[in-house]
Amino acid sequence: MKVVLALGNPGARYAGNRHNIGFRVADLLASRAGARFVREPGLGGVCETARFRAGEQDSILAKPRTYMNRSGRAALALLGACGAGPGELLVVHDEADLDLGRIRILPEGGAGGHNGVRSLIDALGTREFARIRLGVRGVGRESAELADYVLADFDPEERPVVERLVVLGAEAVEAVLAEGVESARGRFHGLRAGAGA
Repeated sequence: MKVVLALGNPGARYAGNRHNIGFRVADLLASRAGARFVREPGLGGVCETARFRAGEQDSILAKPRTYMNRSGRAALALLGACGAGPGELLVVHDEADLDLGRIRILPEGGAGGHNGVRSLIDALGTREFARIRLGVRGVGRESAELADYVLADFDPEERPVVERLVVLGAEAVEAVLAEGVESARGRFHGLRAGAGA
């Protein structure tokens, strides 16, 4: 079983934020699979989960309820409940240092200034888990504080690219689950969702 952890902040207040694009990918994946998010016994306090199948792979899709900076707490509980290790975890998150619409797939790596990923590394005691990074850097990033920037909504003119990036992110998750990280990386790493793509 593969565990897909999409990072974001719970609640309507944060729904349109740059920081929540991972949640948007998770919602699209669940919708495509006809799955719905529930609060499972023992996990309801830290995350919502949806069970789905990608190719021949039974998977769990999760959205933490712990807020971004405590994502590691949700990851520990989730992996424990699934009997899975960090090597079976795929994390989907925003990346403010990556151009809007760009996607990167990495088999492992550091936090790169992302507090949610840093929380995962600290809690799991390893950087060795796969991640899909979704670029959210648009106009104004250079002049804004990072926290303010990622907690702001996308600008109206950015939204067509964002919608395409969410679809691209969902396709990348499905590819990782069906084919493995390296194969999916060969197909998706470095792609950019454009307004006219």
